[in-house]
Amino acid sequence: MTERARSIVGPDYLVAGRYRLQSKLGGGGMGAVWLAHDRLLNRDVGVKQVLSTAGLSEQEATEVRNQIIHEGRVAAKLSHEHAIAVYDVVLEAGEPWLVMEYLPSRSVAKALALVDTLPPIEVAQIGAQIADALSAAHAAGITHRDIKPGNILVADRGAEVGKVKLSDFGISRGTGDAHDELDDAITGTPAYLPPEVARGYRPTEASDVFSLGATLYTAIEGQPPYGFHEDNDVIVERAAMAQIIPPNRSGALTPVLLHMMEPAPQRRPSMAEARDEILTAVFGPGTGPYILGAPVRTDDGTIPAWAARNSAAGLRSPHSAPLPRPPRATAPSAPAQKKKPAFDMAGLGPNAAPLAIAIGLLIGLLILIVILVAVL
Repeated sequence: MTERARSIVGPDYLVAGRYRLQSKLGGGGMGAVWLAHDRLLNRDVGVKQVLSTAGLSEQEATEVRNQIIHEGRVAAKLSHEHAIAVYDVVLEAGEPWLVMEYLPSRSVAKALALVDTLPPIEVAQIGAQIADALSAAHAAGITHRDIKPGNILVADRGAEVGKVKLSDFGISRGTGDAHDELDDAITGTPAYLPPEVARGYRPTEASDVFSLGATLYTAIEGQPPYGFHEDNDVIVERAAMAQIIPPNRSGALTPVLLHMMEPAPQRRPSMAEARDEILTAVFGPGTGPYILGAPVRTDDGTIPAWAARNSAAGLRSPHSAPLPRPPRATAPSAPAQKKKPAFDMAGLGPNAAPLAIAIGLLIGLLILIVILVAVL
């Protein structure tokens, strides 16, 4: 093992001579995320120390650095309004860092900690927008590999309040990367793993579809599709056996979510198909322009309380028209019954007049007979 001297990372630390750290935004298994200021372009950015190479041999550390630099370059190929952009990948004191777009926001995971569940109509907007971003990523040959509520951000202040973006492309990969069959370790978060990844196979575009479906399921149902358990190994076992708890709160999204979470990858929709299925099920066909690119909003066009700071909750979004809804199915109308044609004397030809006189006399005679019988 080769130990390298490491500086203490904290506020005011300068990364790569350019990015001044300000405050810690969060962290996890893949490293800490900091709010930083780009001194060259005079803007705020998010800076993430992806993995520490401390304790690794020089060869292992080099492999990790090269992999992260490669994955940073892959992620930087994606430019989409619903994806956090990767601006740069740098080395600082031998450690790899990703420089990303900064969005003042709260994650869907934090929103769920506040309100337990989200309304399906709001989850549908989030799902369609994230699916649109992932469709673009897949078209560029990028798989995300770790879609979960914590990686979906909703701007909670400023001009972009309500805007949805997918973050953490830090472990994304291009479709041409090595290890086509099995990975050495499971990639992703157990609660949102598709069965094939839980069994050890490499994540694919179909895996992203499942994980997005599982994320949307969690937002609506209030629990992941495999339920809760403190032991991640138990969750991975449930995932490997596709033990999905049937949804009961998802309404019109239920068949869409079940399609996205099909145990067999080949039976799942593509990400573009999943986006269109979400839009059609909840808002109706052709509603993409009203949903994609717009802030998340309630039925009447206001910013949801969970998606905004106190000062912004209930404000009208720039797209304040009521959300579109699919047309209601109407019962088929009964076929119109044909009217029976009235008796047409004209159809009797030249004998019509004498015949009419004879009929009249006969009726008169019958009436006279009835009267006489009644009198006698």
